[in-house]
Amino acid sequence: MAEIVNLNRARKARDRAAARQTAEANRAKFGRTKAEKQADAMERARSDRTLDGAKLEE
Repeated sequence: MAEIVNLNRARKARDRAAARQTAEANRAKFGRTKAEKQADAMERARSDRTLDGAKLEE
């Protein structure tokens, strides 16, 4: 016989898990120091300059 499941509890548990996952992604995305953000920006700018310098003229 199947297990009886309270649908309200299942829905709330699913929503909590989704919120926890979103919060974890936001912590990784926004929870960085100013120095880390600047270092990433400098690295991105350096790679963009390198890529632009390697482009061939059309």
